Amino acid sequence: MLTELDEAQRDFAEAVRAFAAKHLADGALERAHDSAFPWDVARLLADQGLLGLALPEEDGGQGGTLMDAVIAIQEVGAVCPKSADIVQAGNFGPLRTFAEYATTAQKERWLGDLLAGRKLIALGMSEPEAGSAVTDLATSAAEDGGEYVLNGTKIWSTHSVDADLFLVYVRFGPGVGGIGSVLVERGAPGLRLGEPSEYMSGERWAQLYFEDCRIPKENVLLGAGGFKRQISGFNVERLGNAARSLAVGRLAFDTAKAHILEREQFGRPLAEFQGLQWKVAEVTVALDAAQMLLARAARPRGGGLPDAYETAVAKLAANEAGFRAANEAMQMMGAMGYSKESLVEYCLRRTRGWMIAGGSVEILKNRVAEHALGRRFSQRAAR
Repeated sequence: MLTELDEAQRDFAEAVRAFAAKHLADGALERAHDSAFPWDVARLLADQGLLGLALPEEDGGQGGTLMDAVIAIQEVGAVCPKSADIVQAGNFGPLRTFAEYATTAQKERWLGDLLAGRKLIALGMSEPEAGSAVTDLATSAAEDGGEYVLNGTKIWSTHSVDADLFLVYVRFGPGVGGIGSVLVERGAPGLRLGEPSEYMSGERWAQLYFEDCRIPKENVLLGAGGFKRQISGFNVERLGNAARSLAVGRLAFDTAKAHILEREQFGRPLAEFQGLQWKVAEVTVALDAAQMLLARAARPRGGGLPDAYETAVAKLAANEAGFRAANEAMQMMGAMGYSKESLVEYCLRRTRGWMIAGGSVEILKNRVAEHALGRRFSQRAAR
């Protein structure tokens, strides 16, 4: 599955693969169709050392690399897609941004429970009028003595139904330079969660309402001017997104390949029909190419954070290849792929969502084009 791994990485991949087969294979289909957060799996993964893989040991992490975390996601995702979401949440996304920029006191307060699978952090980034145009966010943070008062709304916050802590993008002042982030605990005065809603994948989220929500000054993660650093940390989220896209798409594809080798129609195995052989060839090339681009983006580099261009390319390629693999797998399997008796239909729903989440494929194409042409293009209407 994974290319260009050194010996230690291959050994790690084999160990994670064996662990997943032993502990996560049973119940994978049931987990996929259960919207509840699997806390038992989170603690199991934490005990196995699969959370905080790329974080320093002094912070409670494993001292590994981003590639180690990618390997863990892909090996777990090849067996149980829902469990791969937990590996993602424990290595990428808001957890990584928090670990990158939190103060020592903030880490001591929250990071241990997050890495032990006892608590969960969610991201409050998108707003009703600020999705891809995230710099249009309106949620405000006004200083009031020893506190900040938050007002605004956040939507599409994955894991928000179950999260204990929220990393919230806020506006301390006007313009991009006025954007930063704060940490809000569940139960903070003035924080209200809306009724749970579901994505097509079955994942739950709840709208976050900040109504004169008060937090101590010590809960500021990055003050005014922190937006660019936050987005640099967000590139790590895209690596996890890309890794899951490939792992889940490949799971569906491997399921379909086994199916067409065994299933017979018109007196011969389906694999002997050229139309299906071409699907297999095309998807194989797309998955392998995307895997190489992901490995490039996840390679070690100075500063610890991935390159924005390489990450955009990897996520774009992985999102499209993963969805294509799951979509073709369903077609190859016919009604069985479309049925909830198989993980294939779940894989299709999951890979489709990642073409939107974490930066849509259209936004990524804009970034790739800007890099190729050597100039920026504003997407805003002329004033």
